[in-house]
Amino acid sequence: MKKKFLVGMIAAGALLTLAACGSNDASSSSSSSKNLSGKIIAGGSTALQPLAQQSSTEFMAKNPSVQVTVQGGGSGVGLTQVAAGSFQIGNSDIFAEEKSGIDASAITDHKVAVVGFAPIVNAKLDVKNLTSQQLQDVFTGKVTNWKEVGGSDQKITVIGRTEGSGTRVNFDQFALGGATEVKGPTQDASGSVVQMVGQTPGAISYVALSYVETSKEIKSVSIDGVAPTEKNVVTNDYKVWSYEHMYTNSKKETAADKAFIKYVANNEKDIKKLGYIPISDMKVERDAEGNITQK
Repeated sequence: MKKKFLVGMIAAGALLTLAACGSNDASSSSSSSKNLSGKIIAGGSTALQPLAQQSSTEFMAKNPSVQVTVQGGGSGVGLTQVAAGSFQIGNSDIFAEEKSGIDASAITDHKVAVVGFAPIVNAKLDVKNLTSQQLQDVFTGKVTNWKEVGGSDQKITVIGRTEGSGTRVNFDQFALGGATEVKGPTQDASGSVVQMVGQTPGAISYVALSYVETSKEIKSVSIDGVAPTEKNVVTNDYKVWSYEHMYTNSKKETAADKAFIKYVANNEKDIKKLGYIPISDMKVERDAEGNITQK
């Protein structure tokens, strides 16, 4: 009798345990998306676009009640549209303080990664390094033939970025010393820049490091003998880099917005895989005025 009673108690305990587990699993399963719903437009920086796009796919799979649309357009567009409330998230390669006409106090900054920017040239060019002065001379139109900077006798075609580009703001500031680029063909998307440089003999431009390995038709160029690599960016030995920001409208930020941004920032696997740098890896910090401090 005691044996039957003991068996019964064990069986009952097992059923209670299974029920509790089932209850916890259901709770755990629903908790990830329990309060997350709605539509998010995350637009702006094309330098951040690959990471935002990859993360959005993964995030929506985990949170099926949230729809995330990732757009380009440039950092200026991202900042302007999030401030206006048209975008829930404004992706930017620059601080809001660097964009004229933007009230930085009305939007909230979320830094999700770091990205370096590299000068790129057509892969057939025999140029691997330029001094800072040579780079400035090329992009300002002072030098118009590659033979003047150690290359072959070939015309230089400078392909710039549109005025609203955060990539341009960073490159002009940290690579060209604030010099004004020569007028010529421009592109507003990093992917288009890579394609155009790859198809144009003698061409030079600049893109985020996350785009450098996307085509065999282009190659990066060192500056003052320092290669544009993650190792050199984290120590600020290579100075042409910026934070990748995801701005939200301070008055309209939702739980879904914050959850998606947190997912992007913590998505270290994709951050590294796609050519970005986790902020935690940086040995230095930079503020909106460009001042560098050691961590």
